[in-house]
Order: sequence, then C-alpha cells, then structure tokens
Amino acid sequence: MRLSLWPQSLFWRLLAASVGAVLVAQAVGLWLIAQERERFVLQGSVHEWTRRITETTLMLQPLSAADRAQAVDDLSAPRDPPFVDVPFRGRHLPPPPGGLRAARAADRAFVRLPILSDFEQTLRTQLQTSLGSGFDIAVAPTPQAAPAAIPVPAPFVEARELAAHQVSARRYDVTVRMPDGDRIVYRVTRFAGGAWLPRNLFANLALLVVLLVAALYAAARNITRPLSDLARAADSIGRQVRPAQLEERGARELRDAARAFNTMQDRLRRYLDSRTRVLAAMSHDLKTPLTRLRLQVEALDDPAMQTRIGRQLDEMEGMVREALALFKGLDDGEPAAPVDIDGLLAKLRGEFTDMGAAITVSGKAPEPYVGKPQALKRCLTNLVANAVKFGTRADIVVEDGSELVILVRDAGPGVPQSELERVFEPFYRLESSRNRDSGGSGLGLSIARDIAQSHGGALTLHNMAAGGLEARLTLPRRR
Repeated sequence: MRLSLWPQSLFWRLLAASVGAVLVAQAVGLWLIAQERERFVLQGSVHEWTRRITETTLMLQPLSAADRAQAVDDLSAPRDPPFVDVPFRGRHLPPPPGGLRAARAADRAFVRLPILSDFEQTLRTQLQTSLGSGFDIAVAPTPQAAPAAIPVPAPFVEARELAAHQVSARRYDVTVRMPDGDRIVYRVTRFAGGAWLPRNLFANLALLVVLLVAALYAAARNITRPLSDLARAADSIGRQVRPAQLEERGARELRDAARAFNTMQDRLRRYLDSRTRVLAAMSHDLKTPLTRLRLQVEALDDPAMQTRIGRQLDEMEGMVREALALFKGLDDGEPAAPVDIDGLLAKLRGEFTDMGAAITVSGKAPEPYVGKPQALKRCLTNLVANAVKFGTRADIVVEDGSELVILVRDAGPGVPQSELERVFEPFYRLESSRNRDSGGSGLGLSIARDIAQSHGGALTLHNMAAGGLEARLTLPRRR
C-alpha cells in the first residue's frame, strides 16, 4: 500500500496547509527583517565608525609628534573584553579644532548610501567626505601579521555577542595619512550578517505561531465538522428508515448545503411513503378479484382447466406478496443489532438440509456483525435458495476482515455475462433456465441487493472459471 505524508482528511489538509503557509510567511518575514536589520546596522556602523575615527583623528592632529605617538600607543593597547570603548589611561586629549561645531559639521558631511554593496569603498568614501581632502584614506582587510592599531568598537553589538561570534568576525584596517605625513591605523570589526536578531524576537514569533495555529485549528474544525456531519447523514440514507434532520450550521455555503440535503431527504421520504401507500392499496384491491376468480375456477367442471388456471392464480398471488415484501423491506423499521453470522449460517444450513438440499459452510466470522437480523436472514435465504434451485447445491464461504464477505456458490450453468446485472431487476427472469414453472417471481435477487445496500454493502454476481455462479455479498464493518 502506498504511504503518503500528506494527510487524507480535509480537516488535517486544511490545517497543514494553513500552518505551512504561516510558517513560510514567518520565515520570509524573518529573512526580510534580518536583511533590513543587516543593512540598517551596517549603515549605522559605517556612520558610527566614521564619526569616531573622524573625532579621534581631529583630536590627534594638533598634538606634537611625541604626544601623538603616546596617545596612539594608549589607544592601541589590548583591552578585555576587546573592541570595547574605554577612556585613555589618565590622559585627556584636546577637543577637535573648532570645538563641537567642527564635530557636528563633520557629522553633517556624512553621506548616506542606500545600499552597501562595497563595504571598503563605502567606508573610505564616508571618511574622505568627513575628514576632507587634506587626509588620505585607505581601507583594506587586516593582514595576517597585523600591526598595532587603534580599535574602533562595533556599535549595536553587546559584549556577550562579541565573545560568541568573534570567529565569524572580519577585521579591516583603516589607514589615515594626516596632512603632515604621519599615519594612524584604526581597526574596525565587521561581523557576518551585520548584527544578530534578538533572542526574544524568536520567542515572540514562536508564541505568535502557536496562537495562529490554535486559531486555524478552530477555524478548520468549524469548516470541516459540518461537512463530516453531511457525509455521515448521506451515508445513513438507506441504512435508517427515518434519519434525523441535519443541523444547519457553519458558513453560509455549508448551511445552504445542509438545507438542500434536508429538503432532498424529505422528498425521498414522501416519495417512499406515497409508493408504499399506493402498493398497499393495490394489494388490497387485488385480493378481491383474485378471490372471485379462485371461486369461479373451483366451480369449473374441467379439472385440467381448473388446475392450469389455479396455478396461474397462485403465481399472481405470489407475485403480489413478493412485490409487497420488496417495498416493505425498504421501510421495515427493524433496528440494527449484533448478529452472530456463524450461528445464522448454521441455522440456514439446517433448514435447507432438512428440505433435502446440499449445503456446505466454510470460514468463520469471529465477531458479530451489527445489522438488521431479519433482513440479513432474508437476504442470505434468497441467495441460498437461488443457488439450490438453479445450481443444485450451495457452498457458502465466509471471509472476515475490514469487510465481511459471504460467498454463495452453486454448481449450475451460470448466467450469461451480459445478463449479470439485469437479473437484479424486479420480475426479470432468464427464460433459458428460470421459467414460471420453477415458482420464481424474479424478485429474490432484487430484494437481496436492496438489503445489502441498506447495510452500506453490495451484492454482485460472477461466473466462476470452473463453472457455476458466485454471489458475493460484501458488508462493511464499522470499527
């Protein structure tokens, strides 16, 4: 049997598709947030690095060569944790020329680029714009033998994140050549992805997914439950004489479907009731002329004529009785109950054996079958009688599993392939093998099939390869 991970029920398919769509939307949204955050953080980092390098360079510019060298050594000294901004070791650098106005002017000179496709070129351009044409700027990846440099802290990044992601960090040396020819090297650290998403964001998204799944579960159940009720109600037609009305609930389309189903059910019930009343009236009206005809036949002086007409009257009365029994079977009102199939078949075998018929039973039904006891007995009686009458014997085979299958086989001539379905039509008989002298009315198989269908099962006929006819009665088990 082919297995599939995709659920088979509409409810689980709808829920799985909705949850999948939510997860995909969340993943895409998270990716977009990460991309936008990376762009924002990287632009902000370039801005912040430009500001700090500009301020530090302008502070170092007016110092003497000795003081500048000492300040650079202090700024380049290793720190713990790394890349954390700390004040100088007891030293105070003078403010940049022009005081705060110069620093603000440098900040206003910052050029914002919408896309950082080339990090090195972008940082160099920003620094050149901020410091002016008197300074030469060079940005390049830090070499293996890295010289001492002034570390510029990474903005928007906490110390614990720095320690956890230093392996993925990429370092760049920014060399600034002052107008007097002195060179100062700064070192910036760029982390992969620009910045990490906060952990509480994932917790919030997980909570949102849980809430959405709960809402989708309720919505999917609200949609599919009326459909399940409709399927059960449709399946009960033919099984129950008076099935209950389907509750009209759910969305407008579902309510319309339930209302249409209830209307159809009412029409069927009225049709069956009308037909039953008509047949009952016909049977009552036919009894009187049949009785008069029988009295007139008994008054005949010709015994041969009396016998021939009497036989025809008997056939007519039998046809009327069986026709009434056929339509009564559709509305018998018999409740379902557990039926011991093995005991029922043993009883049938005993009854037919007492009449001189050859009957065999093989196979077992370990569990009782829930159905209409009298209707099932009538169905099996018709099949066995049919096999004995036209096939000289009946071999009954029971196969039990997810379905209860009862096979009734005979040793007769079989039925032409083109007639296998027509023999289920009421009053239809094969003239080659079934004539009126045999006593059959052509309703036995029709009644048996109606009973099988009223239990949700099926009755089919098959010609066996070795000869004979097989009637296959299939009854579903509800577990």
